[in-house]
Amino acid sequence: MALEFKYKQVIVLRADLQMSKGKIAVQVAHAAVSAAEEARKKFTEWWRAWLKEGQRKIVVKVKSLEELLTLEQEAKDASLPHTLIEDRGLTEIPPGTVTCLGIGPAPAAKVDKITGELPLL
Repeated sequence: MALEFKYKQVIVLRADLQMSKGKIAVQVAHAAVSAAEEARKKFTEWWRAWLKEGQRKIVVKVKSLEELLTLEQEAKDASLPHTLIEDRGLTEIPPGTVTCLGIGPAPAAKVDKITGELPLL
């Protein structure tokens, strides 16, 4: 019997940036924590349900900053917790580079309307 998750978090990463695997991992972690904190503050019920279910996270990719910003606007329009991550520029990429977007935790069906067709990282 497959476990069905009602809540999820999706991290959308820019695939056009030349980042090492370690840098990608850190950027994804920033997005996961920051978006979860946003949900904890403003969407407490969703956040608690997501924690109880096991904190499902999915990482997908887009090809450009423009695609990422479009998804951010869609998350905003759908009233979903979200956060855009800008790098401080201390290692591999210039300061202020937008690297990824965290959406959720939120109801999976709402998140899937925005990210459901994106390829996995």
